[in-house]
Amino acid sequence: MFALATADNFLARGQAKTALVIGAETFSRIMDWEDRGTCVLFGDGAGAVVLEAQEDHGGRGVISTFLRTDGRMHDLLYVDGGPSRTQSVGKVRMVGNAVFRHAVEHISGAMLEACSRAGVSIDDVDWFVPHQANQRILDGVARKLGIDVDKVVSTVALHGNTSAASVPLALDVATRDGRIKKGDLVLMEALGGGLTWGAALLRV
Repeated sequence: MFALATADNFLARGQAKTALVIGAETFSRIMDWEDRGTCVLFGDGAGAVVLEAQEDHGGRGVISTFLRTDGRMHDLLYVDGGPSRTQSVGKVRMVGNAVFRHAVEHISGAMLEACSRAGVSIDDVDWFVPHQANQRILDGVARKLGIDVDKVVSTVALHGNTSAASVPLALDVATRDGRIKKGDLVLMEALGGGLTWGAALLRV
């Protein structure tokens, strides 16, 4: 979400004509294989989207974005190392129950804000393409916002939580299988370490 918002701003201000936004993760390098609270959840993956500035875009493209960070929740999801800190890559650490609660609350709020900024209702959205954290979070957000689960693209069972790669991977799956079609209104969201979270509304 952060990379997508950055690219959109460059394009909107004429500082670039085309942008490649890539999300890629190799969690297998930073897993603690003795920690069942994390190692069974995360996966490796990569995905990308191409954005292009067009004068006559017909309403297609990024409509609104909403981004937030709150470092006070750093200890809930982080990597306990780094070359400058411990001279190692470190391991992923997560307080699962707390992350679940914050994820449902903050993701829901971000999605509503992205829609509000665009002047549309959640009910107007054709497809929801969420960060594939886990199915419980996807279901929790859908319940909180009253979203029909059939409109939620879920691919977490295919490749686990690939973090930054999960939204473009899910978008690709739903586009290739014909669910998402040209002109559809799509709402994407994600939450990550730090904690960070955000949402983006676009018409494909």
